[in-house]
Parts: sequence; C-alpha cells; structure tokens
Amino acid sequence: MTALPTPDRDWFKSSRSATNAACVEVRVTADLVGVRDSKNPDGPALAFAPAAWAGFIGVLSAGAQDPAHP
Repeated sequence: MTALPTPDRDWFKSSRSATNAACVEVRVTADLVGVRDSKNPDGPALAFAPAAWAGFIGVLSAGAQDPAHP
C-alpha cells in the first residue's frame, strides 16, 4: 500500500451509494487503485496494486453470497 496523489479527476462512487456521503470513492489507474473517504476528498487516500484490489473485491463478493455472513 502506498500514498496516492489525489487530484479530483477520475474518482467515482458506486451508483448505489447513499446520498448522505457516507461512502468511499475509487480511482483506477494503470498501476494502482486508489480509495478515499468521500466526505474528505482532500484527505489521505489508500492505494493498492490492481491484483490486491481484485482479491479484496472477490472476498467481499463471496461474503455477500455466503449465508453465514449476513
């Protein structure tokens, strides 16, 4: 995980995010996937290698379909 410069362009939120701004924004580049707090766009952002991000999303997706993890 590395620090990621946070220019305002190319960040997006899920279309399913709530209107209360309690969500994260994601930015995908060729080398990194950035994640930041939508309430604090000028604050810090996390950056992950694309493979690490894909693994994280895969685990979340599998958990969403696992009845043992409501």
